[in-house]
Amino acid sequence: MTREPYPTARRTETVDDLHGTPVPDPYRWLEDAEGAETAEWLLAQQDLFKRESEPQRFKERIAELLRSGSVGVPAWRGERHFFSRRTPDQEHAVYYVVDGDGTERALIDPMALDSSGLTTLDAVQPDKEGRLLAYQLSVGGDEESKLYVMDVATGENVEGPIDRCRYSPIAWLPGGEAFYYVRRLPSDQVPEGESQFHRRVYLHRVGASTDADVMIFGEGLKMTNYYGVSVSRDGRWLQVSASEGTAPRNDLWVADLTASPIEAPALKVVQEGVDAQTGLHFGRDGLVYVHTDRDASRGRVCVADPETPTEWRDLIPEDPEAVLSDYAILDDLDRPVMLVGWTRHAISEISVHDLSTGERVGEVPSPGLGTIGGISERPEGGHEAWFGYTDNTTPPTIQRYDAGTGETTLWASSPGAVEVPPVRTEQVVYQSKDGTDVRMLIISPVDGDGPRPTILYGYGGFGVSMTPGYAASVLAWVEAGGVYAIANLRGGGEEGENWHRAGMLANKQNVFDDFHAAAEHLIATGVTTSEHLAISGGSNGGLLVGAALTQRPDLYAAVACSAPLLDMIRYEKFGLGATWNVEYGSADVPEEFGWLSAYSPYHHVREGVPYPATLFTVFQSDTRVHPLHAWKMCAALQHSSTGDRPVLLRNETEVGHGARSISRSVDLSADTLTFLAKHTGL
Repeated sequence: MTREPYPTARRTETVDDLHGTPVPDPYRWLEDAEGAETAEWLLAQQDLFKRESEPQRFKERIAELLRSGSVGVPAWRGERHFFSRRTPDQEHAVYYVVDGDGTERALIDPMALDSSGLTTLDAVQPDKEGRLLAYQLSVGGDEESKLYVMDVATGENVEGPIDRCRYSPIAWLPGGEAFYYVRRLPSDQVPEGESQFHRRVYLHRVGASTDADVMIFGEGLKMTNYYGVSVSRDGRWLQVSASEGTAPRNDLWVADLTASPIEAPALKVVQEGVDAQTGLHFGRDGLVYVHTDRDASRGRVCVADPETPTEWRDLIPEDPEAVLSDYAILDDLDRPVMLVGWTRHAISEISVHDLSTGERVGEVPSPGLGTIGGISERPEGGHEAWFGYTDNTTPPTIQRYDAGTGETTLWASSPGAVEVPPVRTEQVVYQSKDGTDVRMLIISPVDGDGPRPTILYGYGGFGVSMTPGYAASVLAWVEAGGVYAIANLRGGGEEGENWHRAGMLANKQNVFDDFHAAAEHLIATGVTTSEHLAISGGSNGGLLVGAALTQRPDLYAAVACSAPLLDMIRYEKFGLGATWNVEYGSADVPEEFGWLSAYSPYHHVREGVPYPATLFTVFQSDTRVHPLHAWKMCAALQHSSTGDRPVLLRNETEVGHGARSISRSVDLSADTLTFLAKHTGL
């Protein structure tokens, strides 16, 4: 079979000199997203993708499996509770309130706001009394959240839009008259090219002009800082945190709002210049609970007096195998308890502990070996908790735990009834190049043995854990006879912060070695062969598969690379890249340039190599990872690769890095699986 010729992409002699090393960049012109030449090339790539694409084999089945819908963990405010739910035919989840008398009302329906499906609900935060709701919307995938405030009783907006609120927490003061929030400085107040940065913490009074907002924190600190802010339920304690970009550490301050004005809180240092992540929860019992990985890579919970929040004592010590992920306090009991959420090798569990001593007194029954998320309690106290649960064959459910009886019961399930195919799931342990044990989840048909067409998926970065979850595309692939494997690579959080750090900065090659070793294990154990093995990843996972295909092109038959980072020499100059140098390093620093140039996928494409069949999927409105990474890499591979296996680009407009409508998700998944099936023989 002879493939079609690729669109012409002009190669230039652009070469940068970095620390005495020449760095060629022949497709620098593709960084100009608005340029006529780029537009012409993208149109030609779109035409090629359409001609090369086969009819979507999986679309109907993926759509059917997504008719399960979804449901979210409730947030309680007095007699009201708030939650999200997506029914089988909805493009986006709707946010609801349930009043004390049981009346359920829709508060925010993205499709009612915008029938095109391009508007997404980014964040919500009810006030402490449940009378007002702060919520954030963005359009077209740009994630540039605008903030609004709604009167819950009437459904009418009383505030907004307030712009520049991307990734803003909302910390309500009691009574709903004011809140602290995070907002970027106006673009005309910052240097050119830095409008995505320069955040500050402000106090805003509901109904007042934002011109009257009082800046309380952030002046003079690093432009890439992210800030967290929260106020205790009684309104006394303000907590402010600062992280440099996505660094796995934060500085932390608290202020007593009864001892200083809310417009000028007297912040005291809890943690500053410490290489650890720490957060506080001010309990109803007058104590402060400290969740930290300081001197505890897998996390621990400590307790302190709020007046002396730096003097901690262990309550729940670090576990040698499980990562402490979450906790909740249930105190309407003769013996108050703390529920502690853990992930043990990526599988969730909840233990029960005496609140005063930390002694383990039981466990919360779980529906299965899956993922538990978002343990929720009543802010005013109680004996109940709610948490989300999902696994590879179970759509999201909400479970209710009653500490009085020790029972877990189903509280709400995803609203759609779907027939989920039977699958076999096992977790295996394999050895990486340096002898490190790595775990991998393998999902396969219940009948028969390999070798089978297989997709190997990974992420390996930012401390993000790959845990079991309901995924329509995975089930559709396995139902069709394939195998889907998910590797828990270093760089993730499955084994704690040390596991993350073993795959970041100078250690990034460990992530790629773990991934290659996963592939070799699947082949050695007869699950698949290199001719039937595809790899898939997005964002940082796109970097992963980009490095994998350039380092071991012989090992893989096909690659799906979505919203990837691929030019690691210039990544900081685009999107939110400047916030990630704490994860990857900076090409401006000679030693760190050495790390990056050793694996930067774009710079390791070699001419005359028969690369795997490769599909890049990118999103024109992506403001996190600019699609130029995939554009440049696609041009380089199309120029260099030999053989008949195609290199294609799927460039989608009006969507971004994050949330999107269900129909667009279905199309993306179907196109991806169809491509991988064709080139793995499924």
